[in-house]
Amino acid sequence: MMSALKADAPNQSSTARSDLRLQMVQSLRWSLGVNLLMAAVKFAGAYFGNSDALMADAVESINDLFSSVLMLFGLRYAMRPADREHPYGHGRAEPLLTFAAVLLLLISSGLIAKNSIQNLQHPAVTPAWWTLLILALVVISKQAISSRLQARAQSSHSSLLSAEAWHHRSDAISSAIAFVGILLALLFGPKWAVADDWAALAAAVFIAYNAWVLFRTAFGEIMDEQVYSERIAQIRSLALEVEGVRGTEKCVLRKTGMVFLADLHLLVDGNLSVAEGHRIAHLTVDHLKSGLPELESVFIHVEPAATLP
Repeated sequence: MMSALKADAPNQSSTARSDLRLQMVQSLRWSLGVNLLMAAVKFAGAYFGNSDALMADAVESINDLFSSVLMLFGLRYAMRPADREHPYGHGRAEPLLTFAAVLLLLISSGLIAKNSIQNLQHPAVTPAWWTLLILALVVISKQAISSRLQARAQSSHSSLLSAEAWHHRSDAISSAIAFVGILLALLFGPKWAVADDWAALAAAVFIAYNAWVLFRTAFGEIMDEQVYSERIAQIRSLALEVEGVRGTEKCVLRKTGMVFLADLHLLVDGNLSVAEGHRIAHLTVDHLKSGLPELESVFIHVEPAATLP
């Protein structure tokens, strides 16, 4: 006889998860403020310093600004608890909003590329030397912010926060490319002034590639792509530590926002009573959630283990 049951135990890490989500909201607010400041500085530097590459960077910062606002509201929605209409929570809003962030990146990439190609058809103006100082500041600050957000994204398993981290990293890299282009123009004279526009075009290509990386990750999450082999191995190993568990069979995971939902086929002694099998299933759920706090729900399917002759 086989029985299927959903064993949900109180998650001991709920308080820690709430604290983490609060930190994520604070990180996005901080990110929003930084993007606003960076956009203003870049536009001023590009206008007064005659730099197309810096103007391209400024356009991307405007994109980052809108993205930060979108991410902030999206994260708040994704953090809503499960309800009658959404029994698995609202976490899938994260990858859906990541698609919106991808669209913004592609729009920025297209605008930058168009502007660069147009500028290459006209005589270039050598940028002011001090635009290099602005770009150096941007590269250092944006990379630091990206590293901080990416660390927070990994600890929270948030695709939304990871997308925001990538926005900052792409800004840092495109700014570094612009830095090189302006430096070449300043070192080698007017003939190299077009290096500024070529740098902007290279930045556009990089932004488009970054958009593809984000899209692929979010699409895999929406489609329940099984790319969690390491975490599945941990689930199997932890399940075998529970007394009464003879083995495991099918185990699949799906990610919804910052948490995971697991389906696990558990092998127990076929001579046990239904009540005893039920008890072992609950013990397994408790043990799995204790060892892997990111597990929000575990569906246990109890099966009889093959008996020796």
